[in-house]
Amino acid sequence: MQSQKSFAQQNTGTLYLVGTPIGNLQDMSNRAIQVLTDVDLIAAEDTRHTQLLLNFFEIKNEKTSLHEHNWQEKAPELVNKLLSGTNIAQVSDAGLPSISDPGKELVAQAIEAGIPVVPVPGASAGITALIASGLVPQPFYFHGFLPRKKQEQQAELATLGWRPETIIFYEAPHRLKKTLENVVEVLGADRRVVLARELTKRYEEFLRGTAKEAFDWADQEEVRGEFVVLIEGSKDKVTPGGIAGNMGSSAALGPNGQSAEELQAAEEDPKAAVQKLVDGGMKPNTAIKQVAKATGLARQEVYKIYHQIEE
Repeated sequence: MQSQKSFAQQNTGTLYLVGTPIGNLQDMSNRAIQVLTDVDLIAAEDTRHTQLLLNFFEIKNEKTSLHEHNWQEKAPELVNKLLSGTNIAQVSDAGLPSISDPGKELVAQAIEAGIPVVPVPGASAGITALIASGLVPQPFYFHGFLPRKKQEQQAELATLGWRPETIIFYEAPHRLKKTLENVVEVLGADRRVVLARELTKRYEEFLRGTAKEAFDWADQEEVRGEFVVLIEGSKDKVTPGGIAGNMGSSAALGPNGQSAEELQAAEEDPKAAVQKLVDGGMKPNTAIKQVAKATGLARQEVYKIYHQIEE
């Protein structure tokens, strides 16, 4: 086990991971303000955005950029500064560093170099949305951002669909409608969904209903603001990868953990396994992919079996 030295023992600087407001500047903690004031350098996802925060709290400090496009060159430079005794605070544009934001690479390199890493707590959009969602708050599964491509996103949703926990992910306004369309297609129209947007800001809003109702809203309204999307967990008593029946109005099939009976049944009759998922509301191609993944059969083979029998 690696132990982090106390401040009295260390000969290096300290890396502070500072939580910043996700919208309302009044959520900035006194400790966060003090740390940003006292450190030698602030590593920011976007220095222009962070400057607005610093101006509001009258913090005059040196800044440098650290984001997804420059971390490979910049993180080692910052580690060297920390090793020489420089205290650095890392911030993202909003919320906590590393949570769907840059940060994890610098943290990993600092720990590897024996540099103390100190979290300074702050707001997190996912947890903030969860406690007001009305869905079961624990356990929950935080996923971050889903893949952008349709097929990859549907496959990810199908894998997540069996989880009993409330599922949390983020989505941009211009992609929300298509994502909700995939939620309806893969998880079913009746799965409960909560949309939380503009959290802690003036136009904060929670929209609660079914997946279909959420899609209809996104289809009819002008979608604005960054969204946290929360999805009700599966109520089926199945293991990951088992062929589930009627998950809301759909079903899911994951890659691992099938019961012996389920796996044997799927291997012996792939068409029936696919049909069970289709009857639950899943699109045939998505169901074919899930059965292929669960059984280890080639997708083309399952496709051929399903459609030839059907014809």
